[in-house]
Amino acid sequence: MRSYNQFCPIAKAAEIFCERWTALILRDLAFGATRFSELQRGVPLASPTLLSSRLKKLEAEGVIVRSVSDDGRGPTYRLTHAGKEFIPIIMALGQWGQRWSRRTLAEHEIDLGLLLWSLQMGAHPELFGTERVVIQFELSDQAEKKRHWWFLNQNGICELCLEPPDRDAQLYVIVSLVDLTRIWRGDLPFASALHHGAIEVDGSGRLRKLFPLWLGISPLAHIRSERREPSARSCTSLDSNPLER
Repeated sequence: MRSYNQFCPIAKAAEIFCERWTALILRDLAFGATRFSELQRGVPLASPTLLSSRLKKLEAEGVIVRSVSDDGRGPTYRLTHAGKEFIPIIMALGQWGQRWSRRTLAEHEIDLGLLLWSLQMGAHPELFGTERVVIQFELSDQAEKKRHWWFLNQNGICELCLEPPDRDAQLYVIVSLVDLTRIWRGDLPFASALHHGAIEVDGSGRLRKLFPLWLGISPLAHIRSERREPSARSCTSLDSNPLER
């Protein structure tokens, strides 16, 4: 961990929080990740060695605590009281990002694995009660081997499946990865996407009605963009829906 060589408490906190990947690790711990494999999915460009190093440093600083899991599947991690005090900072950072850094995403910023992980973490399977519901996604702009994904919802738990579960899906969703990312970010309202055909949902009427409530979009999606294009004659918010223009 690099030091600013200052006694200022802001500098000391920045030495911990501003290390690369740390804010994202804390983000995922704040939203329920507990295992090393889960944290890896949230920072896919960080090597396992680097992630392990960051976790050890955070543990040494008293920001997280490492525990032995009950099931013997490896350690678990959770925020300490000191770590939880970072949560408002993380959310404030996200709010600023929604207001001032939103723009059309570059191709390299569209990440399939991260989006699927975010959907699984944010989903609300409890809406289906005791019913076992399989939701199949067809990502229309992806190659065949990355086109189909399944979310199994049962007993209040949502699980991403790489292969079809043992029964047909009750809900079938067709959407491009780009548009699903925009829906998750709040750039494209779900109702507008559905109305204009950017997303199609097939299933019973009850399940179709529950689907947008199940869909775990970003908790910051409701924050409107304040960013303006410098060259635009008419200042139009970047989070406005281009399908409605």
